[in-house]
Amino acid sequence: MSERILNINGVEICAESFGDAGDPPILLIMGAMASMVWWDAEFCRKLAARGRFVIRYDNRDVGRSTVYEAGTNNYSVEDMTDDAVGVLSAFGIEKAHFVGMSLGGMLAQIAAIRHPQRVLTSTMIASSVFAEKPELPPIDEKVLEYHAQAGEIDWSNEKSVVDYLVGGWDLLNGSRHEFDAQRAYKLAETEFKRANNLPSMFNHAQLGGGEQYYDKIKEIEIPALVIHGTEDAVLPYPHGLAIVSEIRNAKLLTLEGAGHEIHRADWDEIIDAVVEHTS
Repeated sequence: MSERILNINGVEICAESFGDAGDPPILLIMGAMASMVWWDAEFCRKLAARGRFVIRYDNRDVGRSTVYEAGTNNYSVEDMTDDAVGVLSAFGIEKAHFVGMSLGGMLAQIAAIRHPQRVLTSTMIASSVFAEKPELPPIDEKVLEYHAQAGEIDWSNEKSVVDYLVGGWDLLNGSRHEFDAQRAYKLAETEFKRANNLPSMFNHAQLGGGEQYYDKIKEIEIPALVIHGTEDAVLPYPHGLAIVSEIRNAKLLTLEGAGHEIHRADWDEIIDAVVEHTS
């Protein structure tokens, strides 16, 4: 287990693996504005201990992967999807089980359509359909208001940045469990220390492309699992239900009272579901 810098599609992507490379591979794709560290290393080790070769990686503009000047738009969702597949190629893996959180779940959907020969199964956590669905409920205004204050943060001050990151995750916590502040601070401190340029994460808000994949989710034939909390403030629960209604035979794991999160107290239930789904 060690971080590797991979040269993929003309950019550098930082990745890390856990477990035996001979086990069935699982590719973890994190959501917008968050690096791979939010796939907690302990979570990855627990999943690997169940007989899976687990890979996590930093998307562009987060962590140790290639970053661009904050406020710019240099790539598309297709590029990010191709990065995910490129990570597999760099590890010498032909096919893998894709597990995506939030935006990562949408990238997993595009991958299943764009690179069907590379995706064995898809698990989408706290995600939504990659389509224009104006009837689905929007992100909670409190989340937008919180991040609107980002311009006031001194990004060179570790305490200010860490407090801001933790506050953002606290806002996404549901009533199912008490917010795990200790874990959040640990991960936020790691995020601060390893990120090439933290403000670049906001470039994900300008992400575009992929229009040709709108409403093509019905074409996905691989087994799909949807895991969604009923108190998700970013992509409310109906977004998860929309995925289930679009993908034939998709399975649903509802986490009552969970927010837009992968809470430590839910790890065992989530890992059990993923292991069963990828068996």
